This record gives sequence, C-alpha cells and structure tokens, in this order.
Amino acid sequence: MSSPAVTVIVPGRDVAAFAAEALGSLRAQTLDTWRAILVDDGSVDDTRRLFADAASADPRFLFLAHDEPRGLGAARNSGLDLVDTPYTAFLDADDRLRPQALERLTSVLDSSGSDFVVGAYVRLRPDADGPGYTPSAVQPWVTAATDPARTGTTLAEHPAASGNIVAWSKASRTDFWHAHGLRFPEGRYYEDQVVAQRMYTLARRFDVVPDVVVEWRERRDHSSITQRLSEIEVLRDYLEALGEGIALLRAAGATAAVAERGRLIRALDLPPLLRIAETHPDPAYGIALEAFLETLPA
Repeated sequence: MSSPAVTVIVPGRDVAAFAAEALGSLRAQTLDTWRAILVDDGSVDDTRRLFADAASADPRFLFLAHDEPRGLGAARNSGLDLVDTPYTAFLDADDRLRPQALERLTSVLDSSGSDFVVGAYVRLRPDADGPGYTPSAVQPWVTAATDPARTGTTLAEHPAASGNIVAWSKASRTDFWHAHGLRFPEGRYYEDQVVAQRMYTLARRFDVVPDVVVEWRERRDHSSITQRLSEIEVLRDYLEALGEGIALLRAAGATAAVAERGRLIRALDLPPLLRIAETHPDPAYGIALEAFLETLPA
C-alpha cells in the first residue's frame, strides 16, 4: 500500500451508538491511502472499546485516549500532534463521510496547490417513524459557500465561503496548520468558528467544491452541543465564538466577509435563539442575546 496521503482526526466522547457508522464510512472510502487517529475523550460508554478494536483490526487506525474528558478542541489537538501526512482532515465520530469524500478533497488539493479545500455537507436527520437517519438536502448557506466550484480563490473574491465554519467539511495541507500554529480552542464549545475564520484569513488561496463530503448527524436525543442552545452556558460560548470569528475577519480587513457573516447570522442563527428567549425562564438568556445583537454587523 502507498504511504498515507491524509490523516483524518476522529474525536469522540460517549458516541458508541454512532461510532461504528463513522468508522465504516472511513473503510468505505474510494481513496485507500488514509490514516485515522481515533481520540476517545474520556468516554464512559463503549466508545473506547470500539476505537481500540478498530485500531487492533486495521493498521490504518491509530487509537489515542484521554483518561478524563477534555473537550472536543483538546481531542482534536491531541490528534493534530500526531499527524505526519501531507493532508489533514476531520470527522466527528457521530457523523459519516461520503464514500468519495477523501478522494475528491485530496485530488483537488493535488491539482490546485491551495492551502485547503472546502466541501458541502448535509444534515443526517432522525427518521420520524423508525430508528434510522436520513440525509437531508444541501442547505442554502452551504450552497452559497461551495457552489459553484472555485479553485485558488480568496476570501476577498468569495466572501460567502466564510459561512462554512465546520472543521469536518475541509481537507488542508498539514504544513498550513504548522506554518500558522493553528490549534483548536480548549475548554469551550463551538471550537470550529475561530479556527475557520483564521484559516480563511491566513490562506494564500483555497478551493471550494459543491460535492457533499459529510453527513452531519442531528441526534434523536438532542444531546449534541448544537442541539443544546437553550442552555445559557452553551449560548454564551456560541455567541462568543461568533463574535470572535467576526472580529478576526474585521482585523484582516475582510469587509465583505464581515457583512456576509452578519447577514447569515441574522438570517440563520438568531431567529431560533430569539424564539427560545421569548419563553426562557432566565432573563439572562435574553440579555446575552441583546448584548450580542448590539455588536453584530448590520
């Protein structure tokens, strides 16, 4: 087998119900020159065993464990410390890669020489009448960021790309991470926001493709962080991450991207939060939202 071209960092905590699908989606890749670092972040369910068994059965998997939970950012950073392949990608252990994802993303970078490539993604929603999950359609903001395909673009040329803030729909040159000391924030939620905007503002150029590369799971039990925005602690981290991302764009002089982020946040992020605030028992929830609105670009 050829030397690995891409390392996929797969963090997970208490995701035993979904991890087998995530690992299966890696095994099903049309590109076979991948390596995956499986990082168990202090799970108390069967996640650690599933990761360890996968590594024992397939040398392409490397298993790493945190004895105590340290958070998604720390788990990803632990994986980053071990990457020695030309490309780096991410997959959360409750999501699924499409079969051609790694082949498509790495082949684009092979051809373009860009710092990273961004692909599209869809929600994996629970079925109403059964235990399964079904992929939804590509959402408009995802389409705006990734369709049509662009090679060697910049944030000035394509400011709508800044709306794609997730780590797991991208593949990057590992040297790009090293050159800029990119790391995920630790000890907080919504780790992707700041890292994504740093990537866009630091890149010499990047690529986008409309291909769906990841299916992002919306859990039936609403236990994922993105489904817990009624909790004030989660809300505050969310608003702080949004604000930091905009501040990074503004500091880089990315005026058009700042406007795009403001427009998208007002259209997409704020309406459900405002609905929660209307009936939330703690007035601090609405106060936090109002304070954030005062800073948001018009």
